[in-house]
Amino acid sequence: MLATKDKILIKDLLVRGIIGLNDWERVKRQDILINLELAFDTRQAGQTDDVAHTLNYRTLTKAVIAYVEESSHLLVEALAERIAAIALDDFAAERVRVRIEKPGALRFADSVGVEIERSRD
Repeated sequence: MLATKDKILIKDLLVRGIIGLNDWERVKRQDILINLELAFDTRQAGQTDDVAHTLNYRTLTKAVIAYVEESSHLLVEALAERIAAIALDDFAAERVRVRIEKPGALRFADSVGVEIERSRD
C-alpha cells in the first residue's frame, strides 16, 4: 500500500516560550515559529465533509501551543521531537515534518532552527 500523499499544513504558528541555553533564555519568553507538514489520508473527509474523518488541525494547534507555553527545553531539537510525537501519537498523523525557528536568535540572520521528519514506522 502506498503512503498517502495528502498533507495538512500549519504554517508560521507563532508561540512564545522558554527555550535556549543562555541564562536570559531560561527566564524570558521568546518567539518560537513553528511549521508543521502532516501526512494524513484526507479522502474520507473529502468525500463526507465531516470533521470527524480528518485530523483536527485546530485541536492539534491548541495542543502544540499549550505544550510550548508549558515546556522549557534547552534545544530546539528537543522541542521539535516532542511536537512530532504529539502529532503522531495523539493525532494519528502518518508522518510529520516539524520546523522550529527562533526569530532573531542570531545577529544578522532572520532566524535559526531545525527541521525534522518523523513517521509511525
